[in-house]
Amino acid sequence: MAFQVVTTLDALWSGEMIAFPMQGKRVLLVNIGGEIRAYEDACPHMRTPLSEGALEGATLTCATHGWVFDVSTGRGINPAQTCLTEFAVVIKDNEILVDVEQSSTPRSTSVSGRRST
Repeated sequence: MAFQVVTTLDALWSGEMIAFPMQGKRVLLVNIGGEIRAYEDACPHMRTPLSEGALEGATLTCATHGWVFDVSTGRGINPAQTCLTEFAVVIKDNEILVDVEQSSTPRSTSVSGRRST
């Protein structure tokens, strides 16, 4: 599969998040100041839907055990060693397109500031 239309920019305002089913997965779309990010709608801890959590600015807190993520990067804040699975996003005209086959997980950053391998 390739990029597929998920929704429109009009349906996802800045500071909002919304989840959609897509090809057997749940995709979480987040609009942070006009930048659209797509993540798997599952906390890496216990697979709780992140869409049930709280979004404040670029900080997303999981509803189950309070794990915290920076949705502008996908990296964990608490615990810092975690990260979200991100899907590729394209904006075409007013539509948000996502490709769930193009996913990446950012490498975590160690306490010293060096990237882990």
